[in-house]
Amino acid sequence: MNEQKVTTATIRARKGTGERIAMLTAYDYATALVLDQSGVEIILVGDSLGMVILGYDSTLPVTMADMLHHTKAVARGTKRALVIADMPFMSYQVSTEEALRNAGRFLQEAGAQGVKLEGGREVAELIGRMTAIGIPVMAHLGLTPQSVHQLGGYKLQGKDENAERKIMEDAFLVAEAGAFALVLECVPASLAEKVTKAVSIPTIGIGAGAGCDGQVLVINDMLGLFERFSPKFVKKYAQLHVQMKEAVRQYIEEVKSGKFPDEEHSS
Repeated sequence: MNEQKVTTATIRARKGTGERIAMLTAYDYATALVLDQSGVEIILVGDSLGMVILGYDSTLPVTMADMLHHTKAVARGTKRALVIADMPFMSYQVSTEEALRNAGRFLQEAGAQGVKLEGGREVAELIGRMTAIGIPVMAHLGLTPQSVHQLGGYKLQGKDENAERKIMEDAFLVAEAGAFALVLECVPASLAEKVTKAVSIPTIGIGAGAGCDGQVLVINDMLGLFERFSPKFVKKYAQLHVQMKEAVRQYIEEVKSGKFPDEEHSS
């Protein structure tokens, strides 16, 4: 495995090379350590932690304090991968000054190397302001979970001609504003492929087909740890929820029967 530090320049340079980018979420030190040592190139501290870690029904209740706390933990467990932090709902929508201050905190206090914003034309100017003062930005189009109420639920986006045109235009706008990469979530594979071929920055797909420059999944989903629901696009590479329950049941049984601790596990 290449031990060289992954930077935004590393990711930008992947465009057009055919080498795919592997990205996963993490929310704690131990998981970040495993991902980093396994060779994942980008670790996203996603506001998805609201659902898979904190037990909320959406990402909307997640606060700056939540995100900074978890980003610090992930940064401590990461040496090689690029750490990107999601800016939570209402941390960048109120004013440019507040958005810049909050974004800066992820780099200055939490150890991230960039932030992710949801939206297109409505945040393009903000992306430009952030990148101008040295804050790398990953953009996010398609299904934007912070706008779930406005979108009417977690649905496929860009299905009709007008919606497709808007996503394409927004992709150009965020790239032109200075975003170093673009997440495309829950859009038709054909549209994701068109965007990928058209824009100058790498695209990272989630539920957007194989035509993107890279892929991202929520770690709890792909390891089978989060059982409340599972999106169609998730491939489960393990069933840790089941394995953990079995291990805990075995522990309970051994404690109650007196089998644990035995001589080997006693001082």
